Amino acid sequence: MIKFNNDISGNDLGFGTKATINRQRTLNQDGSSNVKRVGLPFIRTSDAYNALITMHWAKFSLLILICYITINTFFAAIYYAVGVNYFNGISGTTPFEQFLDTFFFSAQTISTVGYGHISPKGTLTSFIAAFESMLGLLAFALATGLLYGRFSRPMAKLVYSKNMLVSPYGDGKALMLRILNRRSNQLIEIEAEVMLTINAKEADGSRSRKFFNLPLERKKINLLTLSWTIVHPITETSPLFDFDKAELAEADAEIMVFIKAFDDTFSQTVHSRTSYKFKEVVWSAKFKPAFYPDETGITTLDISKVHDYEEV
Repeated sequence: MIKFNNDISGNDLGFGTKATINRQRTLNQDGSSNVKRVGLPFIRTSDAYNALITMHWAKFSLLILICYITINTFFAAIYYAVGVNYFNGISGTTPFEQFLDTFFFSAQTISTVGYGHISPKGTLTSFIAAFESMLGLLAFALATGLLYGRFSRPMAKLVYSKNMLVSPYGDGKALMLRILNRRSNQLIEIEAEVMLTINAKEADGSRSRKFFNLPLERKKINLLTLSWTIVHPITETSPLFDFDKAELAEADAEIMVFIKAFDDTFSQTVHSRTSYKFKEVVWSAKFKPAFYPDETGITTLDISKVHDYEEV
């Protein structure tokens, strides 16, 4: 029987109360919102900076390379159209070789390297080269700023256990997950919040999305040096008290986890979040230890063991 005594759906949680269909996630595992946005213009300059500093490193590096080649190809085409006779040092004999010479001259100009092997001759080519060198200074300053923004952006690199466990706890049971810090920096004042959301049946037979706070055994710790097992005791006041695996599946249950911590390196607050669907909850299991003392007695944390559990 679902207990609505701590239903927080009336608060503005930002997820809406419309029941989910096709068992999609409310919150993706990487912490992003599972929302499709339409009606936006194709080119959105207001989102450019956010997209460039949050995209994957491989995609960002490929984008920088494509922009670099495109700009140099564009100016090489202009130089070639003006005429290779307006350059000193062009050694190519075929049109393709001459175009390559102008391409590499463009690369030297935009980076302000200027080896001196090829140089512009005449006012027009000198003006184009001067404009390209100015554009290169601005472009490289922009790329440097983006690189700095990507490296300096404080982020919580937490590792979450792949599954939540329903484990023995005292005389009853509890819902548990485990987290640890992937980085070697210090996270202090770590706070956790766990929320259950289900498709609940209303009196008229319709369904709506309900949200419940899951009280934790310990909501806050001072320092995350090893792993932290976040525990929600399943007592009589818990929304999960009379739930079994089949009922969680029928209600399309999802458990969202929100972590807030203070990064001692950047002196800024960082956030992390993830979610677990009902099929990622393992019943009657407990986590295996993720740390142990080595031969010298120093505590060793094995990050690969954060997901390990055994049935009980």
